[in-house]
Amino acid sequence: MKKIIQYLTVYLVLCIAISSAFSQGLAPPSNVTAVDTPNDDGSSITIKWDAAPEDSGISGYQILRRIAGGGLEEVGELLPAGTTTYVDSTIEKGNAYAYIVRAVSATEATVESEETAPVSGSGEWFHTGKIPLLVAMLLFSAAIVWNIYDARSGKEIFVRRIPGLEAVDEAIGRATEMGRSILYSLGLGRVDEVPTIASMTILGQVARRTADYETPLRVPCRDPIVMNVVREVVRTAYLDEGRPDVYNEENVFFLTESQFAYAAGVDGIMVREKPAAVFLQGQFFAESLILAETGNSIGAIQIAGTDSEHQLPFFIAACDYTLIGEELYAASAYLSKEPMLLGSLRGQDWGKLFIFGIIVLGVVLELAGVNWITTLLQRVS
Repeated sequence: MKKIIQYLTVYLVLCIAISSAFSQGLAPPSNVTAVDTPNDDGSSITIKWDAAPEDSGISGYQILRRIAGGGLEEVGELLPAGTTTYVDSTIEKGNAYAYIVRAVSATEATVESEETAPVSGSGEWFHTGKIPLLVAMLLFSAAIVWNIYDARSGKEIFVRRIPGLEAVDEAIGRATEMGRSILYSLGLGRVDEVPTIASMTILGQVARRTADYETPLRVPCRDPIVMNVVREVVRTAYLDEGRPDVYNEENVFFLTESQFAYAAGVDGIMVREKPAAVFLQGQFFAESLILAETGNSIGAIQIAGTDSEHQLPFFIAACDYTLIGEELYAASAYLSKEPMLLGSLRGQDWGKLFIFGIIVLGVVLELAGVNWITTLLQRVS
């Protein structure tokens, strides 16, 4: 029994000695600093330390935090070896925190760094990393302002050709010659949605032309609020053209809020009245092909437009002309020829050409092994 106790004592002494020797060989993290994270809202503090040598025996790091007047607490999970930075985003604004970085070995031996000076987080007024983005925005805004000024000076403004909008006069003229009506659908969008607002703008320009030609314009609506706004848009267009007597409020009417009941109702109008031109402008869903196929079956000129990429293929397949994406938003400038809108549109085109050029240049430089554009974009994104 005495020998067993002696053996156990020797074993424990050896374990303690080996553990102590290993701990003494485990160097604490050096140059540990804690600073307020730059370019944030003051909700985080960044802790940095020097990388340990590969043969240091360190398998991970644990961050310890002390609030003023409090005890140490562990923050986050164990960080892998090779980590040299940790962002503590769990702080409270107005409090100062001090940090210790604890190095942990594979045998769970630990050694701690010196405690940093207390640091508190504070918000920044300006994100310095976004300066290139600010410069780009200023250049883009300057291009728009310059083109608006150029358009208002009386110069002829060239805008890229959009076949779907060029066909508006053709569609209205055909309906007038045939003595048939025009059907305009704003889709299923609500009054506060961008595609619906853009569609109302196009409708205002179409109504001006139908007022001049005294062509019946039928507008079935899915939303009662949209219907009331559309009535005002059409009435204003007729008044601006000096033809309030031609305006008929009953031609702008509420159909139903049900998606496919609305599609069936519009299809029924198409089959019964056989309009010579059909405009499908706005937000559409699964009913898009049903409407477009019915319009195609009656031989109407169809001009569709939506920003829904899922419905565009159906419109392209079944309609004569399709406004794709942003062309829907450019329609008001294209149809009205208003200088401010035209100048804004051309300025945006300049910005798109610049972005496209940057993309092409970035691809070429990346292929050549130069990645400063990629680095710049990653920093400002």
